[in-house]
Amino acid sequence: MDMETNPHATSVQALAGEARAAARILARASDAARNAALHAAAAALRGSTEAILAANAADLAAAEVSPAFRDRLTLTPARIAAMAQGLEDVAGLPDPLARTLAEWTRPNGLRIRRIATPIGVIGMIYESRPNVGADAGGLCLKSGNAVILRGGSDSFRSAGAIHAAMVEGLRAAGLPEAAIQVVPSTDRGFVAAMLAAAGQIDLIIPRGGRSLVERVQREARVPVLAHAEGLCHTYVHEAADPDMARRVVVNAKLRRTGICGATETLLIDAAIAPALLPALIADLREAGCDFRADSRARTIIPDLPAATEGDFDTEWLDAVLSVAVVDGVDAALAHIARHGSEHTDAIVTEDADTADRFLRGVDSAVALWNASTQFCDGGEFGFGAEIGIATGRIHARGPVGPEQLTSFRYIVTGSGQVRP
Repeated sequence: MDMETNPHATSVQALAGEARAAARILARASDAARNAALHAAAAALRGSTEAILAANAADLAAAEVSPAFRDRLTLTPARIAAMAQGLEDVAGLPDPLARTLAEWTRPNGLRIRRIATPIGVIGMIYESRPNVGADAGGLCLKSGNAVILRGGSDSFRSAGAIHAAMVEGLRAAGLPEAAIQVVPSTDRGFVAAMLAAAGQIDLIIPRGGRSLVERVQREARVPVLAHAEGLCHTYVHEAADPDMARRVVVNAKLRRTGICGATETLLIDAAIAPALLPALIADLREAGCDFRADSRARTIIPDLPAATEGDFDTEWLDAVLSVAVVDGVDAALAHIARHGSEHTDAIVTEDADTADRFLRGVDSAVALWNASTQFCDGGEFGFGAEIGIATGRIHARGPVGPEQLTSFRYIVTGSGQVRP
């Protein structure tokens, strides 16, 4: 469906026009003004806790979804407080627009500076997790961008209540309310209209399941910043500290199974598997995990369910873990290259040389040594929050925070030079 035949094209055009005007004001606004809006929005979120929870309860009552999806959809007082704290953390970060990225002087005396600038108008299309609206709004505001939000139909009421608090923050700081907008309906035609809005929206960021992201990447006429899925691995090397491995693997898989940084596949060295794998499986089973194991793992623990080849290509987003026994770091890297999504992968080992070999060899946006894959998160990276994880190779990779939501331009200062 193109812009000429889509009945929502005019609505998106109007939203984008208002956003463009707001973005011009944000780009000139001081860091203090943008931070004041973030603090006011955080206070409004806390003050609106009951209203947000009521909206979320209505969303949950209408939703027919899996337990993992329900967890992503659910808001609690603690999660609302975390949203507010995230906005305050973003406000405490350095101004991403006050950066001179490089400067030099040419032989003819021209002084050239490369400086950070906002991208402009960002379209955010996301599913289920209503807190994404607060994170995206806060990060875009900090970086001087306007944002148009299109949340999932399952979280429409929750997203609206959160958006009201964000607008209250903008209003309190004297910044344009159109800096953070939401599309007015759950109709999927709005998604198509946003994807076709070349020249009106500068960047689309999808955040959700593989089908959503693939549709956006396939249909968009606007540049896209995204990852298709989080098929993350934790590799336990033969030189791993057993207690550390047990602690890290349980957290990496089960802390929150529905996030993109959750480990979906456990790889373990054959040299250590007979001794350590039973303990790892017992820990995970006690916490409610199920498994899909290769034949070598089932030789050690015969009652493990057998994995199909397709299981190692599956992002479970649930308490299910694929398990494979491998012969050393090269085999682990080969498995990840064959089945991974270049999102987040980790090694557990006390051998620094092996860790370096893994970290250099794995082609992922984020690679970790002796830490849970669940640390792939903007807040944990010190970005305050994140608008998503990028696995592409242009513009940004990994968690996308305020600095990653900027582009750059050049300022050239002369003293009357003319080109010969």
